[in-house]
Amino acid sequence: MSHDHSRFDSETWTVPGPDHEFQFPEFMPGLVWLVGAGPGDPGLVTVHALNALRQADIVVHDALVNSQILGWCKPGARIVYSGKRGGKPSPQQTDISQQLIAFSRQERRVVRLKGGDPFVFGRGAEEVLALLEAGVPVRATAGVTAGIAGLASVGIPVTWRETNQTVTFLTGHDQSGSEPQSINWKGIAAGSQVIVLYMAMKNLDTICQRLVAAGRSPDEAVAIVTNATLPQETALETTLQNAAADAARYRLVAPAIICVGPNVSLHRRIGMLTHSSASRHGGPAPSLTTSIWLGG
Repeated sequence: MSHDHSRFDSETWTVPGPDHEFQFPEFMPGLVWLVGAGPGDPGLVTVHALNALRQADIVVHDALVNSQILGWCKPGARIVYSGKRGGKPSPQQTDISQQLIAFSRQERRVVRLKGGDPFVFGRGAEEVLALLEAGVPVRATAGVTAGIAGLASVGIPVTWRETNQTVTFLTGHDQSGSEPQSINWKGIAAGSQVIVLYMAMKNLDTICQRLVAAGRSPDEAVAIVTNATLPQETALETTLQNAAADAARYRLVAPAIICVGPNVSLHRRIGMLTHSSASRHGGPAPSLTTSIWLGG
């Protein structure tokens, strides 16, 4: 196949589009396709995810999937809610897996749609293993994870060569819902320049205390981003010693992504350039220790 040579400046140039050479995976009846829906903004759904949704007979989705994304399902598709939210009545994981197995055995094309990336502090691995053990064919497609996209949405890059060569992703709770007990806080505090916390609002005060006790400065910058990439997105800049109190003061609640480290302050330089659906809240200039943007 011949390609036009790419040219610079204002000259036009063309290359074949992906449909000319790319073959989308076949969605066979009985297949369960585990798909990441991204952090919320429908524009962050992958092309593979869109392709799967448009073919699925049944879509089993969790609580953090934007309902607009479900609008891409084909007419007549069955939409099944299977959300799990902390502290609220939720289906058991074993029940969800058994439901997926049952749909597969009915020779349906099934999408299991999970917020963010199913393999980043989700239960994607548990579901895939349960399906494979039952002899169900499975495909998995990663999603854009909130720990990267949710911070980028407000102008916070998780890496910048002038500040960090490491970044650590942590979950804010273990299987019981308590602060995770297996984390080496001293190792994390000393070894990671930037820390990103998922599902940490419930245990935020304890986690911040652990990090300070392990050697992080109580004045270190912290960003809390709730409803990341959505119109109601809210971002708060605070410090380790004040994070829990400020979150309560501004009534911030989950879902939230939290960043600890020097990259937080970059939002002042980058935030105006990001393509988030949130807009800056008008009013007095924020203080140096606590800045808040309210989506509108």
